[in-house]
Amino acid sequence: MRTSFRILAPIESCSYLPDQMARMEYEHVSELTADEYAARLMAGWRRFGHTLFRPRCPRCQACRSLRVEVDRFSPNRGQRRVRKANEGAVQLQVGPPRVSRARLDLYQRFHDHRARTRGWDEREESPSSYHSAFVSNPFPTEEWSYILDGMLVGVGMVDSLPVGLSAIYFVHDPDHHRRGLGTWNVLCLIDEARRRGLPHLYLGYWVADCLSLAYKSSFRPFEILGPDGAWHPL
Repeated sequence: MRTSFRILAPIESCSYLPDQMARMEYEHVSELTADEYAARLMAGWRRFGHTLFRPRCPRCQACRSLRVEVDRFSPNRGQRRVRKANEGAVQLQVGPPRVSRARLDLYQRFHDHRARTRGWDEREESPSSYHSAFVSNPFPTEEWSYILDGMLVGVGMVDSLPVGLSAIYFVHDPDHHRRGLGTWNVLCLIDEARRRGLPHLYLGYWVADCLSLAYKSSFRPFEILGPDGAWHPL
C-alpha cells in the first residue's frame, strides 16, 4: 500500500548562508512514479532516495530551483577548456546505481576534501546510508560513472524525467580537481538531454552567494523558479 508522511524540520543555522536561519520540509514516500516526481520537481521539490525535500525558511528565499535551457545552451570559454581536457580521455558509463567500496571511498574522499576546504560538516558514509540515499529509489535512476585510466574519478546520480534530466548529486576525486569534473558532468548531461530530446537540465538549488552552488549559474541560458510558482529567465 502506498504511504507517505511529511515533517517540517526545526529552524536551524543555514549551511549555505551562515547569517541566515533555515528550515526544511521533508516528505517520505513509499512509492512515486517518474511523472509524479516531475510535477514535484517543477514545483521546487528535490529528492534523495524515497525522501523529498524543499526549503521552508522563515525569512530567506535565496535557494532557487535552477534549470538549464538545453537547446539554447552555449558553453563559455572555461567550459570549452573543460571539454577539451576530458573528451576522449574520461570514459562515461551509465547504469543502475550500486554500492561498492570504490564508490564509498570516492564519496568519503570528496566530502573530506570539502570539509577541509569549504567548511562542510564532516560525515562518515556507511554502505546502508549510501544505499538509502542513492540506490533505493521509487523509480529507475541512472548512475553516471566517470573512469580515467581505469580508475573511478566521478559518480553522479541522474533522474530521466518527461520534463528533462535532473542531476541529483555528483562527487569526484579531489586529486583530479584541475580537470573540472563537476563541470564536465554537467556538460555531458546537457549533451545527453539534447540527444534525448529533453528541454531542460535541472541542477537543483542555486544560491548566488554560496560558493558550492553558485557555479550553476555559469550554464547559460537558465531559468529559476520564482515565488509565484513560474519559471523565469535570469
